[in-house]
Amino acid sequence: MEGMKKIMTKAKCSFIFIAISVLLSSALSLANAKTHNHEFVVEATPVKRLCKTHNTITVNGQYPGPTLEINNGDSLVIKVTNKARYNVTIHWHGIRQMRTGWADGPEFITQCPIRPGGSYTYRFTVEGQEGTLWWHAHSSWLRATVYGALIIRPREGETYPFPKPNRETPILLGEWWDRNPIDVVRQAQRTGAAPNVSDAYTINGQPGDLYKCSTKGTTIVPIRYGETNLIRVINAALNQPLFFKIANHKLTVVGADASYLKPFTTNVLMLGPGQTTDVLITANQPISRYYIAASAYQSAQNAAFDNTTTTAILQYHNSIKTKPIMPSLPSFNDTNTVTKFSKSFKSLKKVEVPNEIDENLFFTIGLGLNKCPKNFRKRRCQGLNGSRFTASMNNVSFTLPNNLSILQAHYFGIPGVFTTDFPAKPPVKFDYTGNVSRSLWQPVPGTKAYKLKFGSRVQIVLQDTSIVTAENHPIHLHGYDFYIVAQGFGNFDSKKDTAKFNLVDPPMRNTVAVPVNGWSVIRFVADNPGAWIMHCHLDVHINWGLATVLLVEDGVGKYQSIEPPPLDLPRC
Repeated sequence: MEGMKKIMTKAKCSFIFIAISVLLSSALSLANAKTHNHEFVVEATPVKRLCKTHNTITVNGQYPGPTLEINNGDSLVIKVTNKARYNVTIHWHGIRQMRTGWADGPEFITQCPIRPGGSYTYRFTVEGQEGTLWWHAHSSWLRATVYGALIIRPREGETYPFPKPNRETPILLGEWWDRNPIDVVRQAQRTGAAPNVSDAYTINGQPGDLYKCSTKGTTIVPIRYGETNLIRVINAALNQPLFFKIANHKLTVVGADASYLKPFTTNVLMLGPGQTTDVLITANQPISRYYIAASAYQSAQNAAFDNTTTTAILQYHNSIKTKPIMPSLPSFNDTNTVTKFSKSFKSLKKVEVPNEIDENLFFTIGLGLNKCPKNFRKRRCQGLNGSRFTASMNNVSFTLPNNLSILQAHYFGIPGVFTTDFPAKPPVKFDYTGNVSRSLWQPVPGTKAYKLKFGSRVQIVLQDTSIVTAENHPIHLHGYDFYIVAQGFGNFDSKKDTAKFNLVDPPMRNTVAVPVNGWSVIRFVADNPGAWIMHCHLDVHINWGLATVLLVEDGVGKYQSIEPPPLDLPRC
């Protein structure tokens, strides 16, 4: 008995010691947290690509813009001054913005835009997130050139859950138009047709030497034999999912959207616009030069797309300057490769997925056609069969307000800006991936939100439709990470498909690529009050209305309520 007491006493002491250690470690992490101050000046800068110089909208004269590097727990204070001739906002893509929705950035959702000559300071803390995110303009098509990487490393004294790499390299994939992107989208808005596709893809702002006048600026990624490089891949392209390969090198995926994953090895990535993927590569090939390449994954049938290939060069130390080895990229419509890749994603360890659901939502997503208004001339109706292209969720084509942001209207109780009658399911049940009745091709315009109670456990089925054409849609939810518990093809069947749910270790993402002619199911807890836009990250589709807003109500007390708006919040 006396021995048992001694054991118990030792156990209590050990428990107390561990508890004190955890508290001290937590306090030390908080003490080491830093505030990073930056100034972003949005301005036109001469940028030469594809033999021509364009006055391109940049941040601090850089294209891509500055890379932000912080640690988990740090805060960012970023003053944005608009010296361009367009309205602008900046979105910190993937940052949870816990109670700081005023800093999220989408125009007329959480703020009015920063007018030319104006400024606004974004203030927020990054807590519980590690990996690769990015920032970009969230106003018109300025995102084409206004973007940059946002790297979140572990807290000081903590490490990656994989061997520390010898190098780290951010790779930003982008699209380049050989004209002003704002003019491209404005032309499409006038005509009702699809916008002109891009003229090149880019890696860190450079098209690479497969394009004219581009050899000199090709991005070089240095590496030494035997080294491991952590490559942080970001798809910042405006409208195009992209395949990504490095010739003769295996890629070990270790993270995505600032969440760690069970490592798996692949020779190809596919990223939808908005998505990030962290991979390790080991320099174990003969000393030489190898192309890093990206090209289009195009799932929509008969749709025009940019069928070019951007390249950078993985260059071994002491390699001879010879023509780099080119990887074999998948066919542009290789959905089988995309499916195999997406099925490999699992969280690093067992996670807490909501099991009981309070809000079971079903959102159809896809394109549509608006009939040509009687007062429009034919040149303004150049979509299919003399129509105008549109897009929708649950047959509602989202319309941005223009006199106040939705978050301001919600916070101050101002009526007339939006309604909360977004449908929890499609108004009509139909064969989503079959022959869809033409009566469903024209959605209803509206500024509609769906209201969620604080703390509610949410499941959303995102169902692609074959209206006009089926397509792989990258759906991004602001203010939240979510678990992708299942994906499949055809029409989602709640009786059969729930058996496929992974409720043990599903991946956590902020942008889900909904399969072409298929569906994805996501789950999350609505623990962040505010107005959060959920939209397709193909910017052509958000322009057409493929979006809605999830309005998460305040909970109880100060720490479950959104913070008051900052004094310098831009006015409409």
